[in-house]
Amino acid sequence: MVPAPSVAVPRLLQVAALALLGCCPAAAESSQEVGLSSSSTNVSDAPASITALPFQASPLPAGSPVAMHGRLRVEGSVVVGEHDRPVRLRGMSLFWSQWGHTYWNSDVVEWLQKDWHITLLRAAMGVEAGGFLEHRAEEKEKLHRVVQAAIRSGIYVIIDWHDHAATAHVDQAKEFFSEMAKTYGHLPNILFETFNEPTYQSWSHAIKPYHEQILSVIRPHSSNIVVCGTPMWSQSVDEASREMLAFKNVAYTLHFYAATHKGWLRDKAQAALAAGAALFVSEWGTCEASGDGHLDLAETQAWLEFLEERSISDAAWAINDKDEACSALLPGASSGGNWTEANLTESGRFHRASLRRYAGRGATRRLSDAHDLVLSGSQPGAAFAFAAVAVLVASFA
Repeated sequence: MVPAPSVAVPRLLQVAALALLGCCPAAAESSQEVGLSSSSTNVSDAPASITALPFQASPLPAGSPVAMHGRLRVEGSVVVGEHDRPVRLRGMSLFWSQWGHTYWNSDVVEWLQKDWHITLLRAAMGVEAGGFLEHRAEEKEKLHRVVQAAIRSGIYVIIDWHDHAATAHVDQAKEFFSEMAKTYGHLPNILFETFNEPTYQSWSHAIKPYHEQILSVIRPHSSNIVVCGTPMWSQSVDEASREMLAFKNVAYTLHFYAATHKGWLRDKAQAALAAGAALFVSEWGTCEASGDGHLDLAETQAWLEFLEERSISDAAWAINDKDEACSALLPGASSGGNWTEANLTESGRFHRASLRRYAGRGATRRLSDAHDLVLSGSQPGAAFAFAAVAVLVASFA
């Protein structure tokens, strides 16, 4: 999405889809956690100093997403957990940190995990326009606060270098990701996103070499998944898939806004998957690519079905109260969570209903089934319209 001052399938359909695949819901497998400690955490809400390396987290909460799935990795074009089953994370993205900082706090993270049932949070740390480049200490403090809150909650969190011109800030990005990898890279909760949305830069000559430099400072400290931005506002995943990075545990960023990006972009995504690229939707919206305009919930549901069929994780844009269509919150919504339906926009109500319907899912397919679906380009077909109506009705319930 251009910078500012600028659902899952209903449960009945989920069960039917799983029955066709011969799989069982992850909720029935919740006792098969990955052997990580399950006692509660008591980490202070105050962000740790960057000099306290590495960050020492308390044991994972019992039954939390990270306790269930452990450290994620990429196998072919699919993200899997330590249980060797495909994992699809679902969650929300925070707004640019320099403008949406009101909601960058532990209360919001805890509420999203408790009430919206997110398994993934994206911390979109703004780089330009009053962000990290001008206020390093302030922006890093915000980041530490929400990252550590996510760790305490036992959910996954993306540390996102939210920039459209990262190739002009290579040295700053290398320093930042080296610090973040040293601090948090040993923890299974953490994913790194190195370049939010490249624009017109060349993949071969600019974007890929940039990612290689950033990966070179992350990998000495962390083998965790790194999500790498692709050309044209992270839409040209097919181009990236023709010349992939020579690093393990890399996924390629796919962004869409449902009222703008239609089947043609799903075709590009399918081509990338068929070429062997793992995709990660770290940002998407129900509205137009501007972040505003009209909502297209039917197209949104078509996208969510596509992601579900292929076990592609997603984080929706955005937890913020800016007066625009893709904001999840109405202006003036509490900075501490505890939101009622009356505090949510139409988009926010849709996201909450979608995420709550998905709760309990996550690792539902055999890896071989997931690869077969990716290669076949299977489409869920007639379920689109029914599922869209069901989720829309639920969002107003």
